[in-house]
Amino acid sequence: MKRRNFIRLSALAGLLAGAKGVNALPVSGNKLKKEIYEWRIYNMTGDASIQDTYLEKALIPALNKYKVKVGAFKLFKEESAVKRFYLFVYPSIETYHQVQKKIWEDKTYLAASKTYFDQTASAPVYSHFDTYLCEAFDRLPVMLPAEKNSLLYELRIYKSPNEDANRRKVRMFNVEEIDLFHKKGIQSVCYGDILSGPEMPALMYLTWNKNQESRDAAWKAFGSSEEWNKMKVKPEYAYTATKVESIYLAPLAYSQI
Repeated sequence: MKRRNFIRLSALAGLLAGAKGVNALPVSGNKLKKEIYEWRIYNMTGDASIQDTYLEKALIPALNKYKVKVGAFKLFKEESAVKRFYLFVYPSIETYHQVQKKIWEDKTYLAASKTYFDQTASAPVYSHFDTYLCEAFDRLPVMLPAEKNSLLYELRIYKSPNEDANRRKVRMFNVEEIDLFHKKGIQSVCYGDILSGPEMPALMYLTWNKNQESRDAAWKAFGSSEEWNKMKVKPEYAYTATKVESIYLAPLAYSQI
């Protein structure tokens, strides 16, 4: 697992200033633009397959024209409340703004989505969705794709008591914590500082593993490590994240992440 992480992260390091390994990645000042992540969490009330078809056949093809990738997930363990989790990965904030306008001028998209919009206007398939607009962390300005056939993703949301605490938690990740994650087998997809969302201030990130057992082993190695036990008691990181939400996800067949 460590060798696999090294290979993936070394490839990213090569993009970021020609480094030989993840530990050589600069904390700031890299040449790549930081990606923009838009998470949408839908609370489904109708047939979720209608929503899936719209994403797969209409929205995702339209977004791909702008080099926007889309991750599509459901809850790892089905619950009575059905949800859909979508991660839209924009190459830049400029692309995000461009897409919001241009997609409604795309005749192909409008034709492909007409049935969905007509059908769900009178019979909605979801009650509402929550949106989180995020900017990638300095330490990982672009997403790391998960390996194929990854079965378990984990979305974690860290809420802070105030803006300064959130800023310090982001710095903790940038300077130390992400590197330790990689060292202990917690495999990153992306990290986002939330610019706008339903509950602020906060940050959110996505990791992956093959299964629950490998996930639990990696977190156990992280939590029991000497590095973490020294890091977490540093005064500059005190009271940075006072509420943590963890959501296990499974990728849908049409997910691009």
